[in-house]
Amino acid sequence: MRLILALLLTISLISCNKDTNSYKLEGDAIGFADGTEMYLYTLENKQPKLLDTITINQGKFSATYPNKENSSLNFLRVNEVQGSVLFFPENVDMKATIYKDSIQASRVSGGKQNEAYTEFVNKMTVFNKRKQESMERFRAAKQTNDTGAIAQIQSQNLNILAEETEYKKEFLENNNNTLFAAMLISEMVGRQDLTPAEASAYLEKMDPKLASTEIVKDLKTNLEAMKKAEIGNAAPNFSAPTPTGEMMSLKDALGKYTIIDFWASWCRPCRIENPNVVKVYNQYHDKGLNIISVSLDKEGQKDKWLQAIQDDKMDWYHVSNLQFWQDPIAQQYNVRSIPATFLLDENGIIIDKNLRGAALEAKIATLLGGE
Repeated sequence: MRLILALLLTISLISCNKDTNSYKLEGDAIGFADGTEMYLYTLENKQPKLLDTITINQGKFSATYPNKENSSLNFLRVNEVQGSVLFFPENVDMKATIYKDSIQASRVSGGKQNEAYTEFVNKMTVFNKRKQESMERFRAAKQTNDTGAIAQIQSQNLNILAEETEYKKEFLENNNNTLFAAMLISEMVGRQDLTPAEASAYLEKMDPKLASTEIVKDLKTNLEAMKKAEIGNAAPNFSAPTPTGEMMSLKDALGKYTIIDFWASWCRPCRIENPNVVKVYNQYHDKGLNIISVSLDKEGQKDKWLQAIQDDKMDWYHVSNLQFWQDPIAQQYNVRSIPATFLLDENGIIIDKNLRGAALEAKIATLLGGE
């Protein structure tokens, strides 16, 4: 009986000594001098917010923080090193290993979210190594003008990218209740590996606690805006200055069919594509095809925008806010790369997207070729 009471007392003392209202972050800082300061940040209103300054001594550091009800994203930074070490506090003790000469290899462990994130980063490292090796083989094949090898490597690259996208989707299925999943969804939508509808389907399955975080709320808002520029929806209206300074709206430019063309004078793929668009416009404008080009040229470079219009013989409607990637129309249409096109019917409904070259010509021919 005395032995049992002694064991119970020991367990009780251990329980009392463990502060269940806080968690500890400790670890090894390899390569850093004694007294180096490491900074702990979180995100608040989309901006970094400093939470604490941690001093490294004898290659070690340790700090204790109060538990939080909501999920959050934290990160560690050291002034003398570029980059950040992301982690997700989950009210459990965490262990970190921070390398001065390899911040990319630094990790924080502890909790399911950090385990999932580490698994993802390790897998991406493997994919990136495969892509780098493929790029080196491609450069070698280009130098020897080995067309057979070039074609084979390009095909292999497409397979690697497809594998990577498939892995990311599997990760989302298996780790949907993590804050990093929301970050990954946002990245995949930006790369057009997920449609806004597919992204929303993942978010609908998330735990309500995660759904209430700032990151997920912002993502949901952005997805709703993106859906407005999807096929089958009415194209969002916009207004912007023409080359002569007057304001012009999308409604002013509508024809029987209308192409919204996002481009820029500095965009080489756009300039290469322009002759194809000019050819289609010259062939079908009299039958009802209109084009309004939205330029992502930069502030102070209006002359380059106007010169490109003249040089490429783009004899149709043009507007630009001269705001580069901050252009509000590009953001409204979720344009993350150019050239980008949206094809509208006479009612302003989006009926197709991102048609180029022969595909654009074939589509317009089916719509207006018999007119």
